[in-house]
Amino acid sequence: MSDTPRKPSLNKLSLKRESASEQPKLEERLHKVLAQAGLGSRRALEQRIADGLVKVNGEVAQTGQSIKSGDKVELDGRGFVATALTETSRVLAYNKPEGEVTTREDPEGRPTVFEALPALKGARWIAIGRLDINTTGLLLATTDGELANAMMHPSYEVEREYVVRVRAPEGEEKVPDSIVDRLARGVALEDGPAKFDEIERIGGTDSHDWFRVVVKEGRNREVRRLWESQGCQVSRLKRTRYGKVSLPRELLRGQSVELPAKQVEALRAELKLEEGAPSALTLQPVIGQRRAAKTTVRVSRDGGRGNAYVNGHNSADEGRELRRFDNVREERGRGRGGKGGGFKGGLTVSGEAAAKQSQRPFKARPDKGNRALPEGNPAAFRSWYVPDGVSTGPSGHRNAGPGAARGPGARGPGAGAGAGGQGRPYGKPKGPGGAGGPGRGSY
Repeated sequence: MSDTPRKPSLNKLSLKRESASEQPKLEERLHKVLAQAGLGSRRALEQRIADGLVKVNGEVAQTGQSIKSGDKVELDGRGFVATALTETSRVLAYNKPEGEVTTREDPEGRPTVFEALPALKGARWIAIGRLDINTTGLLLATTDGELANAMMHPSYEVEREYVVRVRAPEGEEKVPDSIVDRLARGVALEDGPAKFDEIERIGGTDSHDWFRVVVKEGRNREVRRLWESQGCQVSRLKRTRYGKVSLPRELLRGQSVELPAKQVEALRAELKLEEGAPSALTLQPVIGQRRAAKTTVRVSRDGGRGNAYVNGHNSADEGRELRRFDNVREERGRGRGGKGGGFKGGLTVSGEAAAKQSQRPFKARPDKGNRALPEGNPAAFRSWYVPDGVSTGPSGHRNAGPGAARGPGARGPGAGAGAGGQGRPYGKPKGPGGAGGPGRGSY
């Protein structure tokens, strides 16, 4: 028996790819996964599958077919990938402010409601209905596509309640009762007859009337178009209720709150959706990626920066939002005359405008004289120079550090302080007597 110690064996590090690939993949019926992604009701999607309008991994899907995670699904020319749904059914109530659009990506670069919603992993928010950019109030978002489709579909007749401020027709001091009765009975719009299921006058002023209205269809701009058909103009529109969910009074604009799980289950039960756990799979859209074309850069012979431009109109999507700046504009000059004469390649004019400009004489600056400045606090100078009731605003850089000069008139520490004679500490809010006068309020 040898006394030589045995060398410890070295095991190779393994990522266990074989064991991971052997794990069973999630599998669900195709129409159920499509409904979970918010692409329609289960019954309607089953019919579309039967009509051969859905493809799975490049082949036409069959009725009753199941798919697994990782399968590629095509519908209406859009591509999706089946992924595991890690989020349970969730619903958010969002108080939408003006200026936001209900879309994921806006070509004009305007802010979207989805930018204000909390981030998700393994799921995405689906907006239940839309609000245009000028409409405020309750907007529901959910991870349950089947619930979203049911609440939006006209066949379920889910109520949408709004508070609207209306300007009376021309020549009328207030909205006549005849118009109110007509909107309750129904009028003809471009896309068919429409009406308010409920309409109630709740107040008014000399020039406007306030109403509470309820619709069940949720067509595009339906509330505004109904009033416009009678010669009335909507100046304010806010949604206060969607189905059984009302806008919480304490919820500020731009904020959201999640509904309790019991309330979400109650919404599904009210709409008589199929019981049981939601689909374990959902669909994520496939984002197409294209290679960027070579960018052509042309520079003038003298190498001047003012005559250069970049031809990037064949670039990929990542440069699309920059195309408006592809042609570099000429730099403006530093004024007429003076040292340096401005940048090379400055802005020039020609024709009649140039003739008028060349004959225009320089304006002589008036002699201000030797005006004596009052001694002491610059704040006193500002109050003396500017009439009462006119705000002079802040002086100097608003983020200047401690002891730094606050403006051209600062002459060291304490210059520009209030009656106390001491400068405002860095990071402290302005108060009475600070920075040369009363503190500014929020606006």
